[in-house]
Amino acid sequence: MAASLPIHVYTNLEDVYQNLGTSLKHAERWDNLARTFKARFGRTPAYITRAPGRVNLKGEHIDYSLFGVFPCAIERDILIACAPASDRTPGSVVVENLHKKYKPQIFAPVRKPTFGAVGEEGVPKDAVQLQAWHLDINTAELGWEGYVKAGYYGVLNHYFPLELDSYPVPVDLLVDGTVPAGSGLSSSAAMVVSSTLAFLAVNSILEDATPTKGALVEMAVENEKRVGVNSGGMDQAASVISLAGSALYVSFFPKLCAEPIPLPGPQPDSPDLPSAIFVCANSLVVSDKAVHAKYQYNLRVVESLGAARVLAVRLGVEVGTREKITLRGVMARFMNEPLDHIDEDVRKVKDGLKRMVKEVECLRPDGAEDGDQLGVTLETMIEWSGMGDELFKDVYLSWVEVEATHFQLYKRAMHCYTEALRVLKFRDVCLTIASSPTTYQGMSAFEALGVLMNESQESCAQFYECTGPEVDELTKLALEAGAYGSRVTGAGWGGCIVSLVDESQVDSFIARMKEGYGPYHGLEGEALQEVIFATKPSSGVCVYKFTE
Repeated sequence: MAASLPIHVYTNLEDVYQNLGTSLKHAERWDNLARTFKARFGRTPAYITRAPGRVNLKGEHIDYSLFGVFPCAIERDILIACAPASDRTPGSVVVENLHKKYKPQIFAPVRKPTFGAVGEEGVPKDAVQLQAWHLDINTAELGWEGYVKAGYYGVLNHYFPLELDSYPVPVDLLVDGTVPAGSGLSSSAAMVVSSTLAFLAVNSILEDATPTKGALVEMAVENEKRVGVNSGGMDQAASVISLAGSALYVSFFPKLCAEPIPLPGPQPDSPDLPSAIFVCANSLVVSDKAVHAKYQYNLRVVESLGAARVLAVRLGVEVGTREKITLRGVMARFMNEPLDHIDEDVRKVKDGLKRMVKEVECLRPDGAEDGDQLGVTLETMIEWSGMGDELFKDVYLSWVEVEATHFQLYKRAMHCYTEALRVLKFRDVCLTIASSPTTYQGMSAFEALGVLMNESQESCAQFYECTGPEVDELTKLALEAGAYGSRVTGAGWGGCIVSLVDESQVDSFIARMKEGYGPYHGLEGEALQEVIFATKPSSGVCVYKFTE
């Protein structure tokens, strides 16, 4: 299984490059990073870590409800050159960035006391229990170094237990990124993953403890919560586990599994098949999850959890008093899925999803039509949950800040179940083509995938309300420019779209997008390539180790 594989540590750059795709001048960029590191820090880096961004082809905003998603890694990535520093305080970090707008930062972890909770073995609330690692991360005004600190946290907590009184080595870091920030291509996850890798590498953990890719995904998910984002794991799994030339079907129930799925196109035994490629286009509306989370990203997490609790009550599904059951968990119990199986049964999951699309109508307010207000107030949501005000707020609202006058339980649940079903249909098309390339004639395979992408965009706009006018305009322009399908990707509320385009038409497609989208007017050369570019599926994380 892909998640159980070790993280690649290469000593030959050719082995790195052959898995990264073709759109970047890899050798030149890696060499420049190493030379700049030596110029700034006076020595050759010990490692360069790489974590790619990702584009989510299908399955938007359903990973934190534990439904499967269909992302792939892209060629754009975050590289971090790193090396231990022998002349500083243990654990201290100097981190710089090749991009001048990001200022150098210096920080070090400290040990601070934590306190017991009321009712915990009779410990008073202000009683000191133990110490914990601490790094200052200001989530209200998040600086770029916050993502580096987030990556550091996981390494500290997992590999430097306080009872051993050990410290990590001091380290120098130099970052170079090509994933546009706030674009929906998961620059934040790539930064956290690459930072985590860097701290693992310089402390000799990658080679001594050999953590698996799955373990790195789980650590990175936990790390990103340090910057105020409750991620479901799709971004990190795609960045870590992806294989070149394939998408990744990532399922989270009953546990994390990742299955590489070949994408349609020419194969060694069928070289004449039509070819399509994915084109990412940035709306240039920055989607900052950490800043806007309380009424966008994190609100959707709470609404999805609230919808699951109310749906469970209305369907007679048993839920623990303080359990935050997910929409996937409700379906599993309602459909009597066995919980001791290792892998999900895709056929049964499809049957369950079709059933739940019907059952979710019980979340629609009485008498409400599609054009009416379909949300409910906080008071109504609490009443429907059957939990009582104090318990509901403690379980669902005490750990996250949200703002809303109405909670859209019906819309969020409808999107999650229908989107999860579209993911499996998308997967089916890809698997069918891989096993029988002639099943779909001509462009019909890409047309079938395009329809599913368009349906996803419609659901994101109408039911999950995570697109925005600029994104909606871009997807409309993409279809007019000849894309088979186009949809928002990433957190939404701006950021990027992804379009499936005939590979032979990419240049004309980009030209038409430039002409049609106002913010692209006047952009040429590298400036245009920064905002709209074609990408093939890339491999996931890797580490290059410099040798004597």
